[in-house]
Amino acid sequence: MENFAEYGHAIASLVLFALIILLMSPLSALAKQKGGMAPGATPSEDYADRAYRLNRAYLNGTETLPAFLTVTVAAMLAAVDPFWVNVLASVFLVSRVLMLAIHIGGVGAPHSGLRSITYVLGWACLVVIAAMTLVAVL
Repeated sequence: MENFAEYGHAIASLVLFALIILLMSPLSALAKQKGGMAPGATPSEDYADRAYRLNRAYLNGTETLPAFLTVTVAAMLAAVDPFWVNVLASVFLVSRVLMLAIHIGGVGAPHSGLRSITYVLGWACLVVIAAMTLVAVL
């Protein structure tokens, strides 16, 4: 574990994001259940519907978690500068938490706006981590 001690923020960001996604699962299921939906059902695409927003926030997180995990662990294994991996992983986490809050709260328009900005910020962090990892290993 000594080799990874310098990546404490990145590791904490991975764990916290996974915990957030794990929490989102039952919240999404309960919202769908309140709407009379069967387990596994997908709410109709209505941004005004809380169950739809919770479901989209949960699915969006589950879609992003594998990429976050992959590039962050690969960066640590490749010994990419811990400062940048920690900063970028932490910024990714903050951007995703903001995006989830915006999504769940129904803030802004269904497309573009603040939610899209937070998504792109997190996405850019992952792209930079991936690029730094490729530079380190090639």
